[in-house]
Amino acid sequence: MYLADQVIQLAYDPGIRPNEGGLPGLSVLKPVMGSINLFGLIAVVGALAISAGVWAWGHHSGGHQAEANGKKGVLVSAGAALLLGAANGVVAFFSTLGTQVH
Repeated sequence: MYLADQVIQLAYDPGIRPNEGGLPGLSVLKPVMGSINLFGLIAVVGALAISAGVWAWGHHSGGHQAEANGKKGVLVSAGAALLLGAANGVVAFFSTLGTQVH
């Protein structure tokens, strides 16, 4: 009987759902997060430009280490831009996926 009680506890639904009106300051927090996302995208543009410059400089000067680091920087910058641009979609996807877990 003890095992059955544990299984019932695992299946318990606390009934907590996201609530937009629950705390004050949400109208301020949303634009702040959008601004942080914008600053991140601007930083990625700078990182991409610098990395591309390092890649080109390493290629033309024969600096294989600089060329490799420039390539890595370009790939990391592109990945960061992808994640920053898709942040809302990624969070929405996994939030929706999480609601389907029973």
